[in-house]
Amino acid sequence: MKVLLYLEAENYLRKSGIGRAIKHQKRALDLVGQAYTTNPDDDYDLVHINTYGFKSWRLMSKAKKAGKKVIMHGHSTEEDFRDSFIGSNMLAPLFRSYLCHFYRKADAIITPTEYSKTLIEGYGIRRPIYAVSNGIDLSRYAGDKSKEQAFRNYFGLSDKQKVVMCAGLYFIRKGIDEFVQVAEAMPDVRFIWFGETNKLVIPHRVRQIVTKNHPANVTFAGYIKGDVFEGAMSGSDAFFFPSREETEGIVVLEALASKQQLVLRDIPVYQGWLDSSGAEFASDIPGFVAALRLVLNGGSHKQEKGYAVAESRGMDRIGRQLVEVYEKVMEL
Repeated sequence: MKVLLYLEAENYLRKSGIGRAIKHQKRALDLVGQAYTTNPDDDYDLVHINTYGFKSWRLMSKAKKAGKKVIMHGHSTEEDFRDSFIGSNMLAPLFRSYLCHFYRKADAIITPTEYSKTLIEGYGIRRPIYAVSNGIDLSRYAGDKSKEQAFRNYFGLSDKQKVVMCAGLYFIRKGIDEFVQVAEAMPDVRFIWFGETNKLVIPHRVRQIVTKNHPANVTFAGYIKGDVFEGAMSGSDAFFFPSREETEGIVVLEALASKQQLVLRDIPVYQGWLDSSGAEFASDIPGFVAALRLVLNGGSHKQEKGYAVAESRGMDRIGRQLVEVYEKVMEL
């Protein structure tokens, strides 16, 4: 069996969760020795499609016509499309209908969590749906003092400066508004947001937050990868992710793998795999401030339990799970 992993518009999506997810798929399949290609012109038996554009639809149709099996990856839902780009809430019902065309045409769907599986089933999709985590490369996020120092040097942080980090696109859905409000309530702490979105496609309110309506202790660092970002994951004092909706959250897995202290919004996506033994949860600004103060003052010690969650989603395990799904779909 040979698999085609397909990502349309790779240059545009490489900074997104979907772009990182296909990198994880490649790594996972490499670890278990599963043959795959990323070239649609190669021979293959099954195509695993990660995107929803015209080329993806054309590839799906061509593969189906040739009698090959097609898996769509359920990275996206109507729920996580809302509160993102300009006009996203108005377009969300149409986006859901558009997604469903892909999901109904596929032989099966892979989606990161039981929560996102439930959402897609709720759209009336009757194809087999398998919940398989995006996975995490544990070795990449192991604590490294040189990376942590690179992070502190990059931002000019003293050894005593408390630092809270987040990573995500510039979306209200990601909680960027409350990230800034929490920072305003904690002026003694440095808050750093990694990641970016083209400012032309985000609402005016979000552009204002990023460009000028934030306190002096907040830094919007843009898209940074490598030693600085990985050093931030393990070298910050807390990872604060106030996202209102996720299908999993790869950055959460990265923070868990870094043995970082996490403060998360209490939303359904974490149910069944991440609970209060591995992270602090809150639902509003006072709750976030209280949880962060608890962490920063040394009153929370959940790193080991959190790391165990990351271990359960290690790349070798995900590779085996993907192959199991591929084999099941080949028999449909």
